[in-house]
Amino acid sequence: MPKLGILGSLVWDLIYGRDPAAAPVEEWGGIAYALAGLDASVVPGWEIVPLIKVGQDLAGKAGELLRGLEHLAPGARCVEVPAPNNRVVLHYHSRERRTERMSGGVPGWTWPELGPMVRDLDAVYLNFISGFELTLGTAQALRRGFDGPIYADLHSLLLGMQHDGMRVPRPLLEPASWMGCFDVVQLNEDEMRQLSPDPLSLAAGALTEGVSLLVVTLGAKGAAYVAAPGFDGWAERGASRGVRHHLPAPLPPSTVRSALIPAQSAEPLDPTGCGDVFGAAAAARLFAGDSVEAAIRHANVMASRNAAFRGAGGLSSHL
Repeated sequence: MPKLGILGSLVWDLIYGRDPAAAPVEEWGGIAYALAGLDASVVPGWEIVPLIKVGQDLAGKAGELLRGLEHLAPGARCVEVPAPNNRVVLHYHSRERRTERMSGGVPGWTWPELGPMVRDLDAVYLNFISGFELTLGTAQALRRGFDGPIYADLHSLLLGMQHDGMRVPRPLLEPASWMGCFDVVQLNEDEMRQLSPDPLSLAAGALTEGVSLLVVTLGAKGAAYVAAPGFDGWAERGASRGVRHHLPAPLPPSTVRSALIPAQSAEPLDPTGCGDVFGAAAAARLFAGDSVEAAIRHANVMASRNAAFRGAGGLSSHL
């Protein structure tokens, strides 16, 4: 069966202001939303393999979360580390604006740790939840040592951390080198502007470095994409079902393609995790052979459903 690795961080969230009339809420955040998005979006036969480190204080709860996934690979589990798990305090100031303060000690991955774990995978979905999951050197080693496609949501890679744990924007050093590590790159509007004041220049630079697809999430407006000439997802090659045995879907030679895929209109209850659900859903469908626009339309639907649900617990069933 094809195996899809999901690489990121489980964080324990304490959320203020999501509902001004309610008390603060504690729950899983971070990659938990992406796990739900994958579980609801993988096609039959695919298995989810977590590449997730968890602190020893929350290892038991993490196991419970994974056991709730329908498509988890048999025997798959988080890697327990002798450190406190990452925790985030979020204060919402509006539906789409918030501040974050992080604590914890879960370390990132080294290539000697990660290499053996990706050997049998067909594709990898990477979400920089803490921003410290991989160094540039490890990301480059992953690109060289793994021959399947990699979808990366850069997310907190663009956030630094002050001495008190407050997350603040930070310049991304060597952005071209980072882009060259991934087949698909996801950003939101703020992250795009942080990388470059010129979206067209950013997209051109990403494609020059080897990115096949740049996706920019636009909140309630949906998502825009820029695709390299000839790229429209991965098409199956031969009898094998894994994307290791897929080629970019054939299109006539063309110029760069771009489009805005509108989102469904919906009254959001809670925007937490929408980008994570979107990215996981898009990745699952792209890896399974959907076209770019079909995958993004599906991801928009999943993100809208997520916005109508509160929390990551039970989310995959809701999606």
